[in-house]
Amino acid sequence: MGANGSTLYDPSPARPRNVMQKATGRVTAFHSSLKWKAYFEASKQTSKLIVINFTASWCGPCKYMYPALDEFAEVYKDVDFIKIDVDEFEDVAQEFQVQALPSFVLIKKGKKVNHVVGAKKEELRKKIENHRS
Repeated sequence: MGANGSTLYDPSPARPRNVMQKATGRVTAFHSSLKWKAYFEASKQTSKLIVINFTASWCGPCKYMYPALDEFAEVYKDVDFIKIDVDEFEDVAQEFQVQALPSFVLIKKGKKVNHVVGAKKEELRKKIENHRS
């Protein structure tokens, strides 16, 4: 684990992708590359804030942040919360230059506007509030 409460991400060979996408409360986890790409392309047409949680099943600090992400999804209903498993979507993790977990990337109109690395609930909350409008 890194000094900031994060776990370093070491890409491994690509694993098969499921063809489904599922939502946990208001947090959407993508398991289909096609559905992710379609969602991301469509998001470029809106000014809605998107928070992407880059995570992995083996990451302890990531699991610690799951309840916070669910809480934020209930509070900030005008924000889309997305969960991306770096082992399923290495290409997406690389595209957003994810090097440690958990990583949260804030996006508007397809562009990165901010990010948080590590299990930093209050820092994430402040950045969400700053970029919602």
